[in-house]
Amino acid sequence: MLARISHIFEYLYLVVAVLSIYKVIAEWGQEDAQTWLFIVFAIIGIFMFFFKRRFRKRMEQRTNTDK
Repeated sequence: MLARISHIFEYLYLVVAVLSIYKVIAEWGQEDAQTWLFIVFAIIGIFMFFFKRRFRKRMEQRTNTDK
């Protein structure tokens, strides 16, 4: 159950990154646009995807070696 939730959160971070990149592209060049904020969200989303994935795989490896 916990592994399935981890998979969902991994991909939710990617969804946040993709939506942030879309928002940056759509609002690039507008005066009131908060593009830098969405660039930061995209970077954090991509970083968190890879971080969570590595952490989950490490935990799965530990549980498999304990058995």
